[in-house]
Amino acid sequence: MLFKLSFLYVKTVPTLFWSSAKALNLRPRFVTICSLVFGLTLFGLGEALLIAAGTGVSPWTVLAQGVSNLSNWSIGLSTFIISAIVLLFWWPLKQMPGIGTVLNAIIIALILEFVLPYIATPETYILRVIQAIFGVLVTGIGGAIYLISNLGPGPRDGLMTGLQQLTNFPIAWVRSGIELTAVVVGWTLGGVVGLGTLLFAFLIGPSLSGSLFILNKIFSKDK
Repeated sequence: MLFKLSFLYVKTVPTLFWSSAKALNLRPRFVTICSLVFGLTLFGLGEALLIAAGTGVSPWTVLAQGVSNLSNWSIGLSTFIISAIVLLFWWPLKQMPGIGTVLNAIIIALILEFVLPYIATPETYILRVIQAIFGVLVTGIGGAIYLISNLGPGPRDGLMTGLQQLTNFPIAWVRSGIELTAVVVGWTLGGVVGLGTLLFAFLIGPSLSGSLFILNKIFSKDK
């Protein structure tokens, strides 16, 4: 039982064979950049699967809907403003941006733009829920791979790693806390919450933390 639950207490992003020595690296190794792109692609596919499931959008989209209702901005502009505000918190949390920070926005946006239209929505509700759960798991795996690349996290992932370092709480707890906060604030402002939203909020932390745990077990030289 301890082994099965120990992934919930992961507190650091491991350094593995594809990790960059530093986040601000303008000439990363080929294996590092390939791992970064692969991880971000999986992350985007997971988000697309969740959206296509039709059971509710991710917590940050709920927050963007709420901000849009309050300000009359578009969802896209609201998302951009939220990301910019999140980045402001990086400074006191001592987080370092990098190539991954930029590619995070570009690759995930491209996946949602060009792949999402080809993902079908299951006919039955139970299959939609299963697809939503699978999407969260894929998002967690992709997030772990690109975070291990250490070329700079996306805005929300940087907030997660910064808060983890500040509080020393497990990554799963910090990430779930961030997502739940986004859901509550977004819902309060008028954003729409569905089952898929709650699944993402509660499961993305364990999914990400579990993926970090498993990848470290498989690829760590100290195993």
